[in-house]
Amino acid sequence: MNRSKRTGKARGRSTGNEPAQSLRKKMERVQKILGQMESVLVAYSGGVDSTLLLRLAHDELGERAAALIASSPTYPQSEIRQAKKIAGEMGVRTVEISTDELEIPEFAGNSPRRCYYCKKELFNLCREKAQELSLKHVADGTNADDVGDFRPGMEAARELDVRSPLQEAGLTKEDIRELSRFLGLPTWDKPSLACLSSRFPYGTEITLPRLQQVQKAEDYLHGLGFRQLRVRYHGDLARVELEPAEIHLLLDEKRRTEVVRSLREAGFAYVTLDLQGYRTGAMNEVLPLRGK
Repeated sequence: MNRSKRTGKARGRSTGNEPAQSLRKKMERVQKILGQMESVLVAYSGGVDSTLLLRLAHDELGERAAALIASSPTYPQSEIRQAKKIAGEMGVRTVEISTDELEIPEFAGNSPRRCYYCKKELFNLCREKAQELSLKHVADGTNADDVGDFRPGMEAARELDVRSPLQEAGLTKEDIRELSRFLGLPTWDKPSLACLSSRFPYGTEITLPRLQQVQKAEDYLHGLGFRQLRVRYHGDLARVELEPAEIHLLLDEKRRTEVVRSLREAGFAYVTLDLQGYRTGAMNEVLPLRGK
């Protein structure tokens, strides 16, 4: 029996601020689920959710837990490097693969079910690697809040028997951030991140040059100090989403001029600021029956 089971607590550095009893019970449910799974390969992106899942899996299962990190044109390489770094600091066994969703016509064509085809390919590769490593299950970082959004990738997970322990235990995004802070994880306050394909309206073809164009624009804005943002691609037009509390920072004449210049250098002819600000699932707002 590993140390986390003996003490009833996850191993490693913590902030010293004990989570509420209700939240601790959720964490214990995740640990129980992982223990019952016996061994697992975690689809690991380095984000807030999958980092907590990987940490709890490693604490609970030790060498019977591993991380799979997938490198893809739709995911920033800086995030891949960070994911490798965090997994290495945890001491987790790591498997690296490369995927190219742009080779999947249904994905590149960017229908509302785009994520289904992406996740189906990824989870099939995860299952193959899990079998090679003699690991019984594949798990992802889906949380309880994800159920309310339109996420066709979750359908692919169900079809391929991918488990979502955080969701099964009822952990919300806020819960996950609080537990991550308690455990001292560097991702506890990390901005939400989605693959770059989420910047394109459904029906707009996703290509490598367009992905690179969006990435260049977002890298520039991150360099200015904006943390949570999206640059949505609308052909010649870039629609910039910032946190509502930061929108006023882009109204300074000098900064506004510099942003317009830089995004035009990235390949956009026009630059607009979305007054609603950043929100998840913005591209789903045009769907007639969201979540259907």
